[in-house]
This record gives sequence, structure tokens and C-alpha cells, in this order.
Amino acid sequence: MSKKHFTSLPIQLFLSAVIAWLLATLLPLPSNITQTTAFQLLMLTKTTYIGLLKMVVGAVVMFSLLQGITSLGSTLRLKTLGYKAVLFYSFTSLIAIALGLGSSLALPAWPQLIDTASVSVGENVQLIDNTAASGGAIAEKLFNMALANPFSALTNTNLLAIVVFSLLFGVALLTSLPTKHPVFEVISGVNSALNRFVSGIIRFAPIAVFAIVFEFTATSGNAIFGQLAQFALLVFVLTLIHGGIVLPVIAKLATGIKFSTLFKALSAPMAMAFATSSSSATLPLSMQTAENELGVSQSTSSMVLPLGAIMNMDGTALFEGVAAIFLAQLYGVDLGTSGLIMIFIMAMVSSIGAPGMPSGSMSGMQLVLLAAGIPLEAIAILLIIERPLDTFRTAVNVEGDIIAAYVIDKWQRS
Repeated sequence: MSKKHFTSLPIQLFLSAVIAWLLATLLPLPSNITQTTAFQLLMLTKTTYIGLLKMVVGAVVMFSLLQGITSLGSTLRLKTLGYKAVLFYSFTSLIAIALGLGSSLALPAWPQLIDTASVSVGENVQLIDNTAASGGAIAEKLFNMALANPFSALTNTNLLAIVVFSLLFGVALLTSLPTKHPVFEVISGVNSALNRFVSGIIRFAPIAVFAIVFEFTATSGNAIFGQLAQFALLVFVLTLIHGGIVLPVIAKLATGIKFSTLFKALSAPMAMAFATSSSSATLPLSMQTAENELGVSQSTSSMVLPLGAIMNMDGTALFEGVAAIFLAQLYGVDLGTSGLIMIFIMAMVSSIGAPGMPSGSMSGMQLVLLAAGIPLEAIAILLIIERPLDTFRTAVNVEGDIIAAYVIDKWQRS
């Protein structure tokens, strides 16, 4: 294996997990392993990694959403075509989240393997407690949390208030400032810096993965890996259903296009999306395919497809919904009605403005986990298998972008 392969983050994560598992399985560990100094120092690395993520999660959510909303105005200028695209993307994302949550809840629950009593989840655990059973009580708590001071929300990691403020402030900026205003450049620059900061933190993920896998194996055995394999299979099957059945059926019902014609046109951009795991990198080919293979007008493709690269993340939304259920059951977190509502809302919101790059969904996953009261360290578990799954859901994201452009272009001409 070349040096380039060893410096690849997915390879490092995989090797860290394997080495940690081997050491925890083969070494003669003492019965009081959790009380030893070496183990506690190892856990300190995990705590440091999670603390760094918590440090930036509020700012990442705010500026990611602000850039997503302001980019909407810079590419579409909120014209009629833009509203149609937003509605279509929202509709398909809702279907994806419903498919993920519904399937996860319909299947037998994953067993609890981790004792949350030994896990530090922070002061702000679940945004809505499970005593809010009625619709009115849930709505009241939602509004009370959503309409909070944004600075207080950043301090207390009130993610719902951060999301609401960012959406409303983003729209206010669009309607009051010209497209090339310096404020938009500042937002873009800050968001780029935060993404670079998060990318730097993620470089330490192999150490955190080593610590977490070692802890799981030493205290719970090897059951975690079997559960991860089942989770990955479920995500893959659901992503395949959404991309192979749901989206093509929507295209068929809306335009009457033949499945063979559609898949032939989609093959090249989906293959590139699969290879690069980046919807942004695939955008030029997506525009060329939409215009040359499907006959979409240049005006429609140039507006709808860039927007899709920003906010249409069906595969990401599906993944985050399933992952939240999986991790909640793994940690024994009782979600209840309110928790499911928060997962649904946050998975929908976090897909808007998710970075169109490999593993870009991990920043949004923080939002979903914190909203549902799931320990943030669970992200390290997902990182073990997230990268291979990312290739499939990115291909589905690109498929949804092109189908949206085709459908909306047909609507415009009818």
C-alpha cells in the first residue's frame, strides 16, 4: 500500500479501529481497566476531541445555514423558479427522512451496548424532554426554545434557536442587500474558515476512534461491530430504494420519462459523484447532462442545479435520520415523540447548506445528535463506516438534483 493510501483519512480510521479492537481483544486486560491511569489517559484524548467539536458546533450551524440561504439568493435571486426548486427539494428530502425514520422504527430495535451513565453528554442534553407528549405541549416548548436570543443560544448550544435565527436573518439579508454586498463575502469567508477548522479537528479522528473502539471492545465485547454492519446495510438498502425507486417514480409521474432513458442519462454524473463523493465537484457534469441528455434549458439548469448542490441532500437526510435512531438505541436514549420530532426537523434543516465535499454531513450530524440528546462522541462511531456510505448517498444527491432540474423545466414549459 502506498504512502498516499496510508495518509487517507478513511484508511487511518479503519486501521485505528482494527488496531484498537485487536489490542482490546488480545491483550490480558485487568478487570478494573476503567480505573487504570493508562485507560483514563486514553479517554482524555476522546474527551478532548469531543470538546473541540462542541466548541464549534453552534458557529458551524449558524454560518453554514447563512451561507446556504444567501447562496440561494445569489444564484436564483429568489425568483419563481427558485421557489419551485426549494419546494421540490424539500418534498424529496421529507420523503427521504420519512423513509429512514419509518424503516428504522419498524425494524427490531438495536440492543443497548453503551451505558450513558458513563458517558459525558454535556449540560445541554435533549432539547425537548419526553414529558411533552401532547402536540400542544411540544409546540409550546418548540416556540419557547426557537425564539431565543441568538447570543444566548450560541452560549447554551440551543441549536433550534440558532437554526431559526440563521434562517430568518439569512432571508433578511437577501431582501435588504445587493447580491455582491461585502457581508455575503464575510459570511462565505467565515464559513470557509470554520470548515477548515472542523477539517483540522477531524484529522484527529483516528485517535478518537482508537480510544472509543478500545473502550467499547474492552467493556462491551465485539457486539458493536456486528451492529455497525447491520446499520451500514440498512442505510445502503434505504439509499438504494430512494435512488432506484422513489426518485425515478417521481420523475415518471411528473414528466412521463422512461426509466431506461432516465438512468442512461444519469449514469455518468452519478458515477462521478460516487467516485468523488462531492456533489459540488460533479456540478459541471450534472449541468452538461441535464442540458444535452435530457433537454433541460440552460436557464433552468444554471439555477436549479447549483441550488441542489447547496441544499438538496436527500441521501444525507436519510442517513442522519437512520443514524440518530441507531445511536439513540445503542446508547439507550429514550427519544419519545418529542425526540423523533426533533430528529425529523434537524435532519431536514441540517441538509441545507451541508458542505458539498466528502463527509460533509458530519457537521450536520452534530446538530441532529445534540437535538436528540445523543452523546456527541457517537460521531466517532459513525466515522468508522461513514466514508463508504458517503459515496452512495452523494450519487443519490446528484440524481435528485438532475431529476429536479428536469421536472421543473417541464413545469416551466407546460
